[in-house]
Amino acid sequence: METSAESRKIRFAQPEDAPRCADIAAAAWERVWKAQREMLGEELYQLHNPDPKGNKRQQVHNFVTEYSRWTLVTEITPASGSPVIAGFITFVPHPDRGIAEIGNNGVDPAFQGRGIGVAQCREVLRVLREMGILSVSVYTGLDEGHAPARAMYEKAGFDRSTPHVRYYLKL
Repeated sequence: METSAESRKIRFAQPEDAPRCADIAAAAWERVWKAQREMLGEELYQLHNPDPKGNKRQQVHNFVTEYSRWTLVTEITPASGSPVIAGFITFVPHPDRGIAEIGNNGVDPAFQGRGIGVAQCREVLRVLREMGILSVSVYTGLDEGHAPARAMYEKAGFDRSTPHVRYYLKL
């Protein structure tokens, strides 16, 4: 829970926020990669994900650099200190179709459990409504590593889903 000794601000990202967002993604996805390793076993996991942390860092860094206008960050400013980005959320609007998709998002593990993820989701929904978007989707896994993400989306108001399965076979 946020204390009175700090302030929280959600704002649009700037390209220079990309390295911090990439660092957050690399840390926040650890539980997802752990769950996937457990489900697939190390050999299959490594074949399909030889550098998950590096790939996620690059993916997020590139998106925030190129599409900062479609990225929000949450800054936490302690009473005696400089602001630090505690989380981020990306989205891709398709105004011609009236839809949008939430993409990569995460909260630094040091700031998790404070409602930052839900606040970011709600702010994206507000921004998208202002853009005239009629429907928003987000894709997440059904594994234990994605359980906090699923809970966050539900708290933010997402109320419909379709199950997905990805199969693997070792040859």
